[in-house]
Amino acid sequence: MDLPELPKRLFTLGEEPEPVKSISYHTDDTKLFTATRGALHPEEYQELRDSKLRVFLKFKELNFAWASSMVHFMLCFKLDIKKKYELWCLVGPEPAKFSLIEFEHLIGVNCDYVENLENPRCEVTEETISFWQLLGVGIDAGPTTEQIIAACKRCSEWSWDDRMRLGYLAIFTGFIEGRKFSTVTQASLARLVMDLEEFENYPWGRVAFKVLMDSLWNKDLTKSYTIDGFVQVIQVWVYYALPEFRVEYGHPVQNKPSPPLLAYNGGKGRRFFKDAIRRLITYYSLVFWYVF
Repeated sequence: MDLPELPKRLFTLGEEPEPVKSISYHTDDTKLFTATRGALHPEEYQELRDSKLRVFLKFKELNFAWASSMVHFMLCFKLDIKKKYELWCLVGPEPAKFSLIEFEHLIGVNCDYVENLENPRCEVTEETISFWQLLGVGIDAGPTTEQIIAACKRCSEWSWDDRMRLGYLAIFTGFIEGRKFSTVTQASLARLVMDLEEFENYPWGRVAFKVLMDSLWNKDLTKSYTIDGFVQVIQVWVYYALPEFRVEYGHPVQNKPSPPLLAYNGGKGRRFFKDAIRRLITYYSLVFWYVF
């Protein structure tokens, strides 16, 4: 039987570029979440931890170990497809696919479709203006990570609602948008926080997925590079897509917590992942040849 016809690899097998240095990213920022946890009262933090966005805080509490080389080499096994919001990586006889479906399964956050996803209608009220002044942010911008950290130092006299808004915005800047610490976030999305229930129920999974995939699109893997958005999901996807690597590289958490994002501790220092994945490719090739 002939192998199914697939798009070409981004790089010839065996000629994948070595990483110039570790991939730069801005999510999972310890400084931001230490400041946020210190700023909120225990019952406020617990409410945030029980919310529909709890997976982000629980992921932070895992102290997940980032494996830049693993993510880099998996990206180097990409197929040259033209779908911006899908990632296909060929390891076995069939490509492993990463799309909105896999992303939603891994993080368990609302990924529903809504019109004007990144530009929802949100009226700027006097309350909005007042809260933006508390944040120290211009009304036409969304807060930066730096501004959220600064606001955490002066929020002790704020109302319960305003401190909860600050907590939600920390998740928004630190995981959902995940851009450079001094980069403003999207104002129309940030303003949703004025209605705490609406903010909690917004399809933030879909927003986070789009930020990540927009950043990955046409990324030059032969140079040093930065990935915006929740890039750690790609690492967890490798464990999900390649069961052979889950135990050795993923360090699974006991009792298999849900969603799958919380089921692994990650792992650093795996310098030989590229050789290991090549051995897996060779194994799959031999099995396919033997069977067919």
